[in-house]
Amino acid sequence: MSDQRRTEVIGIASGKGGVGKTTTSVNLAVALSQMGHSVMLFDADLGLANAQIALGARAEYNLGHFLAGQKTLQEIMISTRQGVKLIPGASGMQELAGLSDLQAASIVQSFGALTEEVDYLIVDVAAGISPSVLSFLAACQRRFIVVKDDPSSIADAYGTIKILSKEMGLDEIYLLPNMVGSQSEGWKLYKKLNDVCVRFLGESVHYLTSIEEDEMVLRALKKYQSVLELAPGTGAARDYRRLAEACTQLRPIDHPSGGLQFFMERLMQNSPNES
Repeated sequence: MSDQRRTEVIGIASGKGGVGKTTTSVNLAVALSQMGHSVMLFDADLGLANAQIALGARAEYNLGHFLAGQKTLQEIMISTRQGVKLIPGASGMQELAGLSDLQAASIVQSFGALTEEVDYLIVDVAAGISPSVLSFLAACQRRFIVVKDDPSSIADAYGTIKILSKEMGLDEIYLLPNMVGSQSEGWKLYKKLNDVCVRFLGESVHYLTSIEEDEMVLRALKKYQSVLELAPGTGAARDYRRLAEACTQLRPIDHPSGGLQFFMERLMQNSPNES
């Protein structure tokens, strides 16, 4: 992959499932693409991959074929109708949830071999804090933690932030309240959780915007579309566009080797060890 274009690498995570992590990844990718940016979405939710379904895409091959040595990363990558380059994950293969060093290194080398140049690489990781999830998040430049306003989601988000911040020494952690009643409620949720992080971790997390609850998001999923395609005038579509715009306004993280190279190097360094 060429070093001429600097790629912003954003990991989308959640402490628990069911909070809209993949929906956020997909709609953010589409929103950035609609703004004219070149976007790649890496479905790293190994074992429960849904990004291609949400995009209405049909991939003949997926990450399972790549890890089995049957296809290259370039060969499994597809271009969706939304203009997003998708590296599809593999559903129903729980053995993929824990990558070995060799498998992680294989992904790393293959990212380097891709001929595509992209402005944004969105990495949709699995819910929870498995070693592979932490490896992928450590390899990203920014980490968005999706959270709902319910006690278990808040507790799990805090636990994820604690591990990323205190145990792994990572920064550039952003809280993204999802399915909230209003932007005001989203800000209050962020403030509440951030106050806890400051008090007990001595660290503050960042905030860009919130995504308001919108029945059209689920309706779009049922039609294998992003909400920006099905209902571009709705509140959620507006919020995803606001999130994408906020991403473009963030200061560049100027690592010596650049975005994708940084992702590859960090993934190599943080790949989980085989037991």
